[in-house]
Amino acid sequence: MFRNSQLSYGLIAIATHWVSALIVIGLFAVGVWMVELTYYSAWYKTGPHLHKSIGILLLAVTLLRLLWRLVNPKPAPEADHKQWEKQAAHIAHLAIYALLLMIMFTGILISTAEGRGIMVFDWFELPGFGPLFENQADIAGDIHQYAAYSLIALVVIHGAGALKHHFIDKDATLLKMIKFNRG
Repeated sequence: MFRNSQLSYGLIAIATHWVSALIVIGLFAVGVWMVELTYYSAWYKTGPHLHKSIGILLLAVTLLRLLWRLVNPKPAPEADHKQWEKQAAHIAHLAIYALLLMIMFTGILISTAEGRGIMVFDWFELPGFGPLFENQADIAGDIHQYAAYSLIALVVIHGAGALKHHFIDKDATLLKMIKFNRG
């Protein structure tokens, strides 16, 4: 029930996938909205604080997801999937994780460029690294933005692929990420 099987993902993988997906979409929307805030906005400090806090928690969840992937079997692809589909899915999943990590680490570099830590809600503070290179906040900010847009584009493609498998191919690919341990 909790672990993956050869036929389906387990409850842990399914829950962390969908929670992460919702958080990524939410953080993207907040990020786009947040850059338009002015100093006089009531959300000028609250928006970034929430964005950073949730982003740090998502980093922890993502690292746990990667660890969980290493210690759990991956459900086998459908027998009729073409080799290029398997390769494309593998590359897309690697790219999604790489972009997620890039976004979160550049977010940390932006926020800690002046040596301050990141307060995660009021629970704990992630220590600041200080400046590691010249123009750190600006360079990390550009990478953060382009990686976020790239991730959202890849998420749309990933979702379209899942829907294609479900509605056109009529296979169980999407069901593996919805119904846990079907066997």
